[in-house]
Amino acid sequence: MAGHDERFMHMALACAQAAADAGETPVGCVIVDESTGNVIAEGRNGPIGAHDPTAHAEIAAIRAAGTKLGNYRLTGLTLYVTLEPCAMCAGAISHARIGRVVWGADDPKGGAVAHGPRFFEQPTCHWKPAIEGGVLAAEGGDLLRGFFRARRKGTAAFEGR
Repeated sequence: MAGHDERFMHMALACAQAAADAGETPVGCVIVDESTGNVIAEGRNGPIGAHDPTAHAEIAAIRAAGTKLGNYRLTGLTLYVTLEPCAMCAGAISHARIGRVVWGADDPKGGAVAHGPRFFEQPTCHWKPAIEGGVLAAEGGDLLRGFFRARRKGTAAFEGR
């Protein structure tokens, strides 16, 4: 399954690069129907451009998947995201009933799956997806570090390298 996960994580990394190119924190997401291998939806961070603090990559992809499938229940799907989900996104993942979550880089400060509140381990969490972290973690982490390094230097454009 590692090669399978890496294939979809590369797609999520492309979404993250698109977010970086737009001046947003580079986090990308794809949602896949595991039974067919089809990508159902994609998302990228967009809070700055949308003036919306909820415009995280996971939320954008979940909204797009729900619209495409005509259902707010996204069972049987896998969500691939380049950074460990935050508490808000973990809550949305649970409400959507996504079957599996795969992330790249850990987020010790803002993550809520393997770090912080460990959302899916809480007794009040009503839906607990299968989880796996660390898929292409170095690539996702490098993209984030490069983005913030460029911002600290005052670089107007980030080239993702």
